[in-house]
Amino acid sequence: MPSRRRHVRISFVLCLLLAASSLAGASEHLFGLPEGSPGEHGMSKDRLDAIPGQYDRYLESEQLAGLITAVARDGEVVHFEAFGSMDAERDKPMRHDTIFRMYSMTKPVTGVAVMILVEEGKVALTDPVAKFIPEFEDLEVLIEQEGKEPFTIPSQVPMTVWHLMTHTSGLTYGFQPTVLARMYNENGVNPSGDSGLSLEEFAKKAASMPLLFEPGTRWHYSVAMDVLGRVVEVASGQRFGDFLEERIFGPLDMKDSGFRVSDEQLPRFAANYGPASQPKELIDDPQTSPYRQEPSLDSGGGGMVGTAADYLRFAQMLLNGGELEGVRILSEKSVDEMTTNQLPKGMGTAPIVLLPGVKFTGMGFGYCGSATMEGYEQTLFGGPGVYSWGGAASTDFWIDRHEGIVGMVLTQLMPTATYPTRQIFQAAVYEALEERRGNGGSD
Repeated sequence: MPSRRRHVRISFVLCLLLAASSLAGASEHLFGLPEGSPGEHGMSKDRLDAIPGQYDRYLESEQLAGLITAVARDGEVVHFEAFGSMDAERDKPMRHDTIFRMYSMTKPVTGVAVMILVEEGKVALTDPVAKFIPEFEDLEVLIEQEGKEPFTIPSQVPMTVWHLMTHTSGLTYGFQPTVLARMYNENGVNPSGDSGLSLEEFAKKAASMPLLFEPGTRWHYSVAMDVLGRVVEVASGQRFGDFLEERIFGPLDMKDSGFRVSDEQLPRFAANYGPASQPKELIDDPQTSPYRQEPSLDSGGGGMVGTAADYLRFAQMLLNGGELEGVRILSEKSVDEMTTNQLPKGMGTAPIVLLPGVKFTGMGFGYCGSATMEGYEQTLFGGPGVYSWGGAASTDFWIDRHEGIVGMVLTQLMPTATYPTRQIFQAAVYEALEERRGNGGSD
């Protein structure tokens, strides 16, 4: 077997030379956005250049195969490093255009899709979900009492689109440690693209289950964004993936984003590793991955694949208030609402079972992504003005509206938070700031 200790780095300077020689035009930036000098954007080049070295111990011990770290400020990429391997078994170095399983980084994209329809008057956040999926009418709430069999009572609160957008719907995920999660698994409530279900069939199955709680009373991580995908289908008359391609991926020139990896894209598709073993264990070979097949449904909660360049364009659009290079996706008002905490006072987010030991203090929730609560200067997820989310295979991004920053760290290792890849990177980015503009950050 080829050595996994290889530590290949695509340096920023080399990539600039490649960009200058082979690419031209605003829509063909090598890293998705124009390149700029760190110094011109108030950041230390030396400190940014030192970021890959902070992951050496994980690469040398074969705990991680490889990563991409990227930073944009003021709309220009000031740091982009691809290092290590994208497929250790085949000794393939990480590429700047490697295709990753984004998993739950799909959720903010789904949020944007819903907000597009809200602006068009086809969906209102106050609409009952049953308006689009009739099976969500007359729901039941599961009641658990110690020493008694669980039972259900009629829900008194209609589930709305807002509840889905904020994870306050009462739905759950099959991996959560609840009785309801077990019921999901027993009844095939599975939003994955290889489930064999259409999005319509999945939504009906989810609606057949009782709720964990009355909508709007708690925050709980769930399949809500997958149900939102079905709302988009009904409201738009299009398959969810087709809507994203027409209204988001295409307009933003996100060339490699979608729900399937084509034959042409296969050489750039990363291997996925896990669990927390040393060395890492291959759990999804690119050659035989389910992503090579047409999915039965397009999962708005976790089905997307894409490149760092693609997602930098999406994130920069959000940071710009809904516009990128003259293309407007959303109004500034919609983006501001989406990226600002929407949870009522006192309703903080709860720990997610995939993130053991992670403290959620100060973490609020906007639409389909976290939004740091006001009054919390230092949190795991950044300071005020930071909107972010991550994926199950250790992919993370954030936008900092105060500092004008997009940050992203991508690797492929499950479960997320096995190693502190985001914490290492986020701290390094803010330590590289030489010019501060706001109160965001987590240094």
